[in-house]
Amino acid sequence: MSAPINKSPSPAGAQISSLRSSNVSGHLRYAFLALLLPFCQSYAATYDSYGGWLELKGTKTGFFHIEQIQSRWWLVSPEGNTFFSKGVDHVDFTPESGSLKAPDDPAAWAKSTAEQLRGWNFNTLGAWSSPQIYAAGLAYAPMVDVAASAGRDVWLKGGVVDYFSPEFQRAADRAAQRICAPRAKDPWVLGYFTDNELRWGADWRGTDSLLEEYLKMPATATGYQKATAFLQARGQAADRLRAEDKSEFLGLVAAEYARVASEAIRRADPNHLVLGCRFALYPGDAVIRAVGRYFDVISYHSYNYLPPVDRLRWITQLTGKPTLLSEFSFKAMDSGLPNTKGAAKPVATQEDRAKGFAGYVEALAALPGCVGYHWFQYHDQPKEGRRLDGENSNYGVVRIDGSPWETLTARMKAVNAGIEACHATPPGR
Repeated sequence: MSAPINKSPSPAGAQISSLRSSNVSGHLRYAFLALLLPFCQSYAATYDSYGGWLELKGTKTGFFHIEQIQSRWWLVSPEGNTFFSKGVDHVDFTPESGSLKAPDDPAAWAKSTAEQLRGWNFNTLGAWSSPQIYAAGLAYAPMVDVAASAGRDVWLKGGVVDYFSPEFQRAADRAAQRICAPRAKDPWVLGYFTDNELRWGADWRGTDSLLEEYLKMPATATGYQKATAFLQARGQAADRLRAEDKSEFLGLVAAEYARVASEAIRRADPNHLVLGCRFALYPGDAVIRAVGRYFDVISYHSYNYLPPVDRLRWITQLTGKPTLLSEFSFKAMDSGLPNTKGAAKPVATQEDRAKGFAGYVEALAALPGCVGYHWFQYHDQPKEGRRLDGENSNYGVVRIDGSPWETLTARMKAVNAGIEACHATPPGR
């Protein structure tokens, strides 16, 4: 963990930061911040070529990294300027709907789409974005799929991988060499997601703990042997498992997964961040503590109307690492889409989506430990359901035909422009 760096903001940041030391009440600070928003946004619009905010400096290393500056976590751009990751997931060249075809000219699509996202003050391509747009001038975060390359149906059905096995080690190295090694010198790589929404116990995909899952593995499996030795050392029978047995073993599993995945990535690419495995649900303190020893950033998903600020604050407290809200979204019924499959309860209108976005990300920016947010996703899903799993929701910043949801994107443009200033000086401090 990096030590806090006491660096001063430019005059713009200094004027806003004076709110911290004032005796003004929290409610009045909110009012002052609202009055200062146009001021904040005018300064927030000054960025380096990577999207780093020129008002507050970090250390120039030539690659994205993390630093604590004035007791707040930041990403730092390759040019040494603070960077708050404002991203969109699934900026995809290949449409999810079978009724649509990919654009004829990938280079033209990438150029125009990147210009569009920058115009809305986004600076990052989130998970599952198409490689065709990686060179278009936005930071990007590839998926390595370490566990997914070692097992079947790991995300969709919650398949459990033997993380203690030599086969997992080999799969991790193959995945990292394929995804990370060719990008080791690319300054536009924000970092790597190791996997997506792995199963850490009972969830919508299964009811058993990972200890129970490992005890169901073949007797020759390394994971089975690890689980039985664990129980023997505790004098515990497999048919009388206690909650503390399950939790402690889960921590061992999480530590092995995070260690193997992170070390494989760093062997292939020592220059970039490991952004974690994109938790779909809170997996428990044992898992968070374990992965915090290896991941640079803890990535977390939430589709609730209000952001999980207490949860994210606790994760940073447990690990000493910053957090990234790597999936969230709002979908509205006035879109004409069914919104019957996919996370989150729908809101009524596009204005509700815009208000939801604004309140959500401003609350995230106020957290000292949060370094970014990635909206899910670029395109709406097809009304007939995407091929993978039938999701049919109004998650997009653009419609299926590519036309923007203008109420939403106008609010995104305005709010994104002031996010760095909000993170530097949150209301209520």
